[in-house]
Amino acid sequence: MEERPHVRYSALSSMQEDHRDRPLKDRRGTTTTSSAHEDLRYRFELHEDVPWKSIALALFLLAFGSLFLVISHFIYTEHMGGDSSQAYGFLVLGVLLFLPGFYETRIAYYSWRGYKGYSYSRIPAY
Repeated sequence: MEERPHVRYSALSSMQEDHRDRPLKDRRGTTTTSSAHEDLRYRFELHEDVPWKSIALALFLLAFGSLFLVISHFIYTEHMGGDSSQAYGFLVLGVLLFLPGFYETRIAYYSWRGYKGYSYSRIPAY
């Protein structure tokens, strides 16, 4: 008989017997096999619906973020009138709008093109 190494809290899964085909009894006393039993708490299904509202929001954020970044550049280089504080304000707003818009638009584009590892389920649906 093979001796098991000392395990302080619980046995390692590789050291235990395979209990998948052992019959189980539920509360009613009926016997089922554990391979037929599925715990629904751990079931996860990806929905492949296209989140149109989220994509529209991402395009909106991308467009206005780009616009604010261009305005910031024009104010800073004095092609438009304004203070440098206004340029920094537009710069901050442009970055805050551009980054999430670009990120979600990129995921939507790669999902549409069918790249490996990208799916519409990675975009939050609103």
